[in-house]
Amino acid sequence: MTSLSPSSSLSRIRIGSAPDSWGVWFPDDPRQVPWQRFLDEVADSGYEWIELGPYGYLPSDPAVLAEETARRGLKVSAGTVFTGLHRGAAVWDTTWEHVSDIAALTRAMGARHLVVIPSFWRDDKTGQVLEPSELTAEQWRNLTSLTERLGREVRERYGLTIVVHPHADTHIDSEENVSRFLDGTDSELVSLCLDTGHYAYCGGDSVKLIETYGERIGYLHLKQVDPAVLADVRAGGTPFGPAVAQGVMCEPPRGVPELGPVLDAARRLGVDLFAIVEQDMYPCEPDAPLPIARRTRAFLRSCGV
Repeated sequence: MTSLSPSSSLSRIRIGSAPDSWGVWFPDDPRQVPWQRFLDEVADSGYEWIELGPYGYLPSDPAVLAEETARRGLKVSAGTVFTGLHRGAAVWDTTWEHVSDIAALTRAMGARHLVVIPSFWRDDKTGQVLEPSELTAEQWRNLTSLTERLGREVRERYGLTIVVHPHADTHIDSEENVSRFLDGTDSELVSLCLDTGHYAYCGGDSVKLIETYGERIGYLHLKQVDPAVLADVRAGGTPFGPAVAQGVMCEPPRGVPELGPVLDAARRLGVDLFAIVEQDMYPCEPDAPLPIARRTRAFLRSCGV
């Protein structure tokens, strides 16, 4: 974690946003805003920190990206990678090839974290079921052991800390599966990126998770779900991608969980944390994200961050 010399306990939490909050899920998609517009608008909204988002959306040349972010007063908090490590050693080489490019750019931008998202068991765009939603005992062993290996290699080669992101429609989702994953991995190698929206989507309590596994919380994504839409999504068995298009992730403070108590629980940990706003909005109208981002930043200031 970073050393920030806080002037108050809440100042140890650094707020940022991400391409996700501008409806960006893919490196290239005609329904997404150009990367220049994202950078302009995220800075205009009052944020200083950003994530890289899907690799290839922002410039992958460190010199170009450093110039583009610096002139807007922006800094990078993390990169993001996608993995399917439950599939075993056969996927390691292709996984590392994907990870290494992103880790190199993340390090070059001065960031210290790599957000690791497990592979989806059903496609986030089409909803097609790709594999069983439950892992076998062997697959759990693959997932935990290879995630530890990833944490070790990323730290040794790039000086980064991995933070694994529980996510809807993946195998690390519910309270039960998140606990099983944390209990099965080495705290020295594997930390958690707690996404408050995804955890609520899957029935979890973010405050309880922070209070129970505080030493494993290495990073936060701030997000809320609309309870009414979520009830409909659960009743219909709607996949995550279509659920987002339906508006299941909503602008705070309109949804759950309440972010004030989450931030209070994070503050009580007494550590330095990034808390990155990620309101899933794919796809969205190009003019929709900016006013939402401005209001969200103002709301978080009212929470003391």
